[in-house]
Amino acid sequence: MVSPGPLRPAHAKLTTDCFACHSPFAGASAERCLSCHALKDIGLRTTAGTPLATREWPAFHQQLASARCMDCHTEHQNTTLGYAVEKPSFSHDLLNASARSECKTCHQPPETAVHANTALACSQCHGTNNWRPSLFDHRLLAQADLQHCAACHMPPTNDLHKGVGDTCGSCHQTAAWKPASFDHGRFFALEGVHDAPCATCHVNHRYDTYTCYGCHAHDPARVAQEHREEGITDIKNCVRCHRSAHGEDGAERERD
Repeated sequence: MVSPGPLRPAHAKLTTDCFACHSPFAGASAERCLSCHALKDIGLRTTAGTPLATREWPAFHQQLASARCMDCHTEHQNTTLGYAVEKPSFSHDLLNASARSECKTCHQPPETAVHANTALACSQCHGTNNWRPSLFDHRLLAQADLQHCAACHMPPTNDLHKGVGDTCGSCHQTAAWKPASFDHGRFFALEGVHDAPCATCHVNHRYDTYTCYGCHAHDPARVAQEHREEGITDIKNCVRCHRSAHGEDGAERERD
C-alpha cells in the first residue's frame, strides 16, 4: 500500500520480489541479505564469486561486530509520500574492538613528517567521528623527539631565526608557538644607544654569534688596550662580563 520508492540499481531486479529482503510483518532482515552477500566476500568479490577488479572501499565488513546490514544500508531511494529515506551513516562502533584499534586495516597512514616520526596509536590524537581536529599533545612524544622540532615542523625562514639552529625550546613552548618567551635582557640589555637593529651586532643575521665592534666607541684596538690595563686578555665573549652598558654586571652574576 505504501511504496518506499524504487530500489537502487544494483537491486533493481528484485523490485517485484519484496520477500527477497523482507520477512512478513517484520521488515528487512540481515539474514536475507546474507543469503546473497557472503560476509567473507563483501568488498572482495561479487555475489557470483568473481573478484572485484577495483574497490571503492576497503574490505571491512569482515570486521563487523555483528551483521546488521540495515545499520548502514537503505536500498529504497525515496518514498512516494514526499520525504526522503534517511541513509544511516557508518559508525566505527559497529566494528569489533580489534579493528577499531588497528586503523590501518582500512585507512592509509598519512605520509607526513609528523606521522612518520611517531609510533603513537591513531586514537591517541584522533577520534572516529572526524579526522580533524585532532587532540595531539607533545607530551605523548619521547623526550628525545621533543628536542628536535624540525623533525616535524618547518623552521621559520625569517632573519630572526636564521642561524639559531634546533633550539626552539629556548623561546617557544609546545602548547603554542606564540607568544614566545625570548628575552634579550638575559644576554644583554638593549637600552639607550644599544637598542639598535639586530644586524648591528649580529652580522649577516647570524644570531648564534655576535660582535661588539662596529660603532665609534668600540674600536678593537682601544678595547684591547683598556682590558690589558686591567690584566684581561680574553675579550672574545664580551657579554660574559658586560650584560648592559652600565658596568660589569655579568661578572657579578657569575660570582653570585
